[in-house]
Amino acid sequence: MSVDVETQIEILRPRSEVAAFAADPDNATAWYRNIKRVEWRTDRPLQVGTRVAFAAEFLGRSMAYTYEVVALDPGERLVMRTSDGPFPMETIYAWADGPAGSTVMVLRNRGEPAGFSRLTRPMMAAAMRRANNGDLRRLKAALESGRA
Repeated sequence: MSVDVETQIEILRPRSEVAAFAADPDNATAWYRNIKRVEWRTDRPLQVGTRVAFAAEFLGRSMAYTYEVVALDPGERLVMRTSDGPFPMETIYAWADGPAGSTVMVLRNRGEPAGFSRLTRPMMAAAMRRANNGDLRRLKAALESGRA
């Protein structure tokens, strides 16, 4: 049984602005509470094949993993995958125009956690949903307040 969590939020900013900020790994620590450090492993700019290392804490565990960008449609969709660490995962960002110039952002994480029992996966999915909702709220606050 894999974990598949999808969350979304409406942000009162243009799609190009939301996508540019959210897709930039250098901004991850500004809106992801659990991400503590980001390190580019390949040269900028972000493109298919780019590798970015992250240090994070989740459910009381420190994790280090490297994402590789596997799909990028600027302003529409970003797909990153990792096979590193205790939780091989795919993360997808998607952006669409919302009402009155807003943006609807979808954040989806799916993967097969290693080192976790089948019994803890529902708890992990619930914790990921809470974390993702909180992260999207931080992104929304930063962008709508002009702090981003």
